[in-house]
Amino acid sequence: MPQFAANLTMLFTEVAALDRPGLAAQAGFDGVEILFPYDFAAKDWELALAGIPLALINTPPGDWAAGDRGFAAVPGQEGRFRDGFLRAAELAARLGAGRVHVMAGVAKGQLAEQVYTENLAWAVAQAPALKITVEPLNPDDMPGYFLNDFDQAGRILDDLGLDGVGIQFDLWHAARIHGDPASVWARHKHRVNHVQIAGFPGRNEPGGGGFDLTGLCAELDESGYDGWVAAEYRPARATVHGLAWLQALKARSRMIGV
Repeated sequence: MPQFAANLTMLFTEVAALDRPGLAAQAGFDGVEILFPYDFAAKDWELALAGIPLALINTPPGDWAAGDRGFAAVPGQEGRFRDGFLRAAELAARLGAGRVHVMAGVAKGQLAEQVYTENLAWAVAQAPALKITVEPLNPDDMPGYFLNDFDQAGRILDDLGLDGVGIQFDLWHAARIHGDPASVWARHKHRVNHVQIAGFPGRNEPGGGGFDLTGLCAELDESGYDGWVAAEYRPARATVHGLAWLQALKARSRMIGV
């Protein structure tokens, strides 16, 4: 049965960040993910998680307000990326996160792709036990972001040929980039090592948009997928009042597993 994680950067924002893991567990999530856990000391997150599994964190993005979105594909910023990756890998190891999303940054062109592939290969060599994810982000939400197409991501990963790197399949971005997330899933599911879900068209509670979430969870279960299905959406109301989708998917997964 797939395990479900709450993205604590977007969910349960009604309470302080360090109070969110416990609330997510009480609400029925199996674990959590945190986009940027760098504003608090590792010991504070250890206390807040209290054994709750941490599915994923991102590499440090830099100065978000100034337009930074990571550095893995940014020529001339190799040192900054590598320092940030080592920081993320160390924190992931301490908090038990099995996956780190490497943020590509704002860049374009062949040189950017060369820098990106070299940095990914370097990252895998530094942390061979860590699963690395790359996530295409749609250009409306993330203008100028280097990795902005799932087919682009698939080609890059195929060229790399490294088992330690996979695609982070975010339903929202797949729909915004390609229009039909089901076809994106069909083309790239063998490359996926992390899944994120949201609803359409408003990125609210999961469901709609012509994508069969129940079928997705059944397929993940049958395939032996060992990753997470993470809820990364903007709750339309208080998070705890909009979790019928989670209860339905978990109930359906239990029925399939019987």
